[in-house]
Amino acid sequence: MHNSVIIGTNVLEYICFTFKVMNNQLTYAQEELFEWIRNYIRAFHHSPSIRQMMDGMGLKSPAPIQSRLKHLQEKGYISWQEGRARTLQLVEEITANNNIPVLGSVAAGGLIESYSDVSEELNLTETLQKKGVFALTVNGDSMKDAYIADGDMVLMEPVLEQSSIKNGMIVSAMVPGSGTTLKYFFRKNNQIVLEAANPDYDPIKLDKDSVTIQGKLLAVWRKF
Repeated sequence: MHNSVIIGTNVLEYICFTFKVMNNQLTYAQEELFEWIRNYIRAFHHSPSIRQMMDGMGLKSPAPIQSRLKHLQEKGYISWQEGRARTLQLVEEITANNNIPVLGSVAAGGLIESYSDVSEELNLTETLQKKGVFALTVNGDSMKDAYIADGDMVLMEPVLEQSSIKNGMIVSAMVPGSGTTLKYFFRKNNQIVLEAANPDYDPIKLDKDSVTIQGKLLAVWRKF
C-alpha cells in the first residue's frame, strides 16, 4: 500500500480544437496572416516559425503575430500550442477528409490474409463535429494501461451535466489545487473517485462538489 496519493500525473495542457463558426469573421490583419500561413503550408508541407511569419508580414516584433494566432485559434481557424515550435495546423485540413478507408483486418496474434479491396470507410464526421470538441496533450504515465501515453493528444467532448457521466468513462477533471488530470471516473456514494490506469498510482477521492469534470474522452491521437 502507498502512504500517499500521487496525483501529479497526466496533467493536461489545453489546445484549442474548436471548429470554425461562420460568423467568426476575421479582421484584415488576421485574414492576411491566415492566408499567408495557408499558402506557406501548401508550399512547404509544414507550419512556419514565428520568425518566418514576422518576415512574411513585414513585422519586427513577435507580439502582433502571437496576438493574431491567438485570435485565429479562438475563432476556430487553427490549432496551435503557444511556445512550441511548428505546432500550428489548419483546422480545415484536419477536418477536410473525415472518411478513412478500412482496408481489412490486421493480426495481433498469428498471421491472417492481407487486405485486398476497400470495403468500407471509417467516418469521423460525427466525432469531429460534436459541439465544442477540444484537444488536450497528455503529460505523464498514469493512463498507460488504457493505452494513453505521455505525449498523446486526447480529443474530448465537453460535459455539461456531471450526472450524464457513467462509471468507467475516461474524463478530464479539474482537481482543486492540482490542475486538470485524465482519469477513469467512478461515482461512489457522495464521492467522486478518479482512478489511474497504472498500479503505481492511488485513486484520487474527492467530494462530489469539489471536482469539475470538463470533458469525456472521444479519441486518442498519437503521432509517431
